[in-house]
Amino acid sequence: MNNNSWKAIFDKYNIYEHNFDNEPFYITNKMIKDATKHFNSTSEKEVRILCKQDHRKSRPDIFIKKGLFLLPVKNGKYVIIKGEGYIDIPDITSKTFKYESKLEFDLDTSKIGNSEMQHLDFAYASSIIRTFTEDNTLVLTIRGKKYTPKFSFYVEKTLIEVESVQTEVDAGYEGRNNVVLIEAKNSTTKDTIIRQLYYPYRQWSEYTSKNVRTLFFEKRYNEYLIWEFKFKDINSYNSIYLYKKAKYSID
Repeated sequence: MNNNSWKAIFDKYNIYEHNFDNEPFYITNKMIKDATKHFNSTSEKEVRILCKQDHRKSRPDIFIKKGLFLLPVKNGKYVIIKGEGYIDIPDITSKTFKYESKLEFDLDTSKIGNSEMQHLDFAYASSIIRTFTEDNTLVLTIRGKKYTPKFSFYVEKTLIEVESVQTEVDAGYEGRNNVVLIEAKNSTTKDTIIRQLYYPYRQWSEYTSKNVRTLFFEKRYNEYLIWEFKFKDINSYNSIYLYKKAKYSID
């Protein structure tokens, strides 16, 4: 949470007095480095670490107290904004679907390790992803880090402009009519920052006229859990809602 580092940042730039009800506060990598250069620990002054706030509880205390969250808007530039930046990942209490893998042989290599990507790859190879999305034409086409084109959106009534921000999806699949983007975890997640779903959604919506779908995926013990989120308004960060969810175990 790096409370001491963010206190130093807020002190140096008098952010405590900033009126977030009127406008957000823009901050750069250089500003963060200048305010934290007196710290000895890398974790207290590394910009990447200080700006990684993927869950509500991973925010520093001052952010939680004032109802703030952080968004990247350009390479080396962030915005501190007031509002709800996160979406709940509700537990799936419905019946587990007993799923028979479409593979006709075992995948020995998928049993080695415990990474998010290997679980997602196994779910795809077994056709769980195609089953959940009801799209048998999906093939893997997207993986790794890319930079966004320029786009703008609203956080409540505040206009935010984004350009050349690095994004990463754990896997992206394209079919005849759909592009499916997946954020994967291998442990229980209570909430996640909307940005992880929204930025790739906006990015790929610029590049294709196909239906862009955003999924959140978890491997939990021997079950595969999938949530699909949609946005009521492509230009509204907070228009996200849960569309459907399901969990599977593989026979």
